[in-house]
This record gives sequence, C-alpha cells and structure tokens, in this order.
Amino acid sequence: MKSHFFALMSRMKYINRWGLMNNTKNENISEHSLMVAMLSHALVVISNKRFGTTLNPEHAAMLGIYHDASEIITGDMPTPIKYFNPKISDAYKQIERIAEEKLVSYLPEDLRDEFAPLLTISEDDKEYIPFVKAADKLSALIKCIEEEKIGNVEFSKAHTATEIALENMNLPYVDVFMDEFLPSFSLTLDEQD
Repeated sequence: MKSHFFALMSRMKYINRWGLMNNTKNENISEHSLMVAMLSHALVVISNKRFGTTLNPEHAAMLGIYHDASEIITGDMPTPIKYFNPKISDAYKQIERIAEEKLVSYLPEDLRDEFAPLLTISEDDKEYIPFVKAADKLSALIKCIEEEKIGNVEFSKAHTATEIALENMNLPYVDVFMDEFLPSFSLTLDEQD
C-alpha cells in the first residue's frame, strides 16, 4: 500500500501563520512546529531538572512536531476568529479532530497506533498538554519579539497579550524559560556573544 502521510506532512511548509498580520517575514507551520518541538522539549527538561517531574522530553518534542498537523487540511485559523466565541471554538475543535483522524487514515494500518497518539493527544498524554500549549505560546511570543525587533509594530498588541497569557499559565518552568532564555531573542547576533 502506498501512503500519502509524509507527503502531506511536508506540506506544512505551505501553510503560513499570522494570516491577519502584516509580517516582515512569513512563518509557516513547519517552522513553527520545529520551534514548538524544541521548546516543549526544553520546558520538560527544565521541569524535570528543577521541579522534580519525570516526564519524557523526547515525547514532548514529538507532540510539538505534530501539534498543528491538522492545519495541513484545515489551514491556519487566525486566533481572533478561532476564539471569537465558544460556538466557533468548539466547532473548530471538531474540525481539527476530523482532520487529525483523516491524516492518521493516510498511514498504513500497522503504523497508525504509533502516530495517532502524536496527532490526537489522548488522556494518556494529558500531563504533556500544558508543556505543548506553553511552547506554542512561547513560539508566538518569539515571533512577536522578532517582528518588533525589526520595527514592525503590527505585533505589539499580540506581544502583550501573549506575554500575559503565558504569565497567567502560572507554570514555573515557563517562568524559568522567560527569565533565562527569552531575553536573548531581543538581541542581535553580535550582542549574543
């Protein structure tokens, strides 16, 4: 049986984020997912080392890689629309679930049980959800910082709202990341030396 799964995954690079914003550089979900994977991994490592959890950082990274895979089918729904009201939000979650199931169906039958949990986070992975959600928000905040750093004020409100959302998560490993790693994103390469 031929499978279209990875050919579809490679299309993540064609789905641009921040569709309602004036971007100086477009960000696609492939780039975003890589950052979310790295950040998810880092947040779990921080939590394990400094706060005594015993989660698997590599698993968190894999969940980060696939967290927006459904957008290959649905496209990227801008946040102001996605969360405009509960009915739209609930309907979109159902659409995402159907898209995730469709993607899994493109895999050979004997591989589905390995990939399905990465595409559709289950109860078994509920302890990883805060890490991936925080990494997703951190990635958005980093995008805002990068845009503002080169003078694009279009991202100022998004920056403030995203920073507040991260602070309101009250997650100590997020606070560590924001204190120790986030400031470097505002620096130039020469300033990071």
